[in-house]
Amino acid sequence: RCPPGVDRRSVGAAAEELAARALTRNGYAVVARNVRLRDGELDLVCRDGGSFVFCEVKARRPSAFGVALEALTARKRERLERLALSYLAMVGRRDAPYRIVLVAVDLDANGSGERIHVVPCG
Repeated sequence: RCPPGVDRRSVGAAAEELAARALTRNGYAVVARNVRLRDGELDLVCRDGGSFVFCEVKARRPSAFGVALEALTARKRERLERLALSYLAMVGRRDAPYRIVLVAVDLDANGSGERIHVVPCG
């Protein structure tokens, strides 16, 4: 949750940009952003070698609501799995290898990336 007066979309966009940069530094190629599908949206779609990597980005500012990593629930992981399979079907690559990665971005009080955690799922 954002404090009053803070635009949630701009915080999310900044976190996604920080996540994309971190993933690129680690050898991933970002191939799509904010892919809207019938059942939801994929924040980042990347390639790592021959595999697709589907990334959910969560950002949090310091608050009583905890750090971003705490927002990455099992339910969120299940939804990402369904979205990944839908994306692969959409691009005609149903049998392509893939994995899900959750990227947690802890922001400081100014909205800059303080910590970025890349968490493989499964």
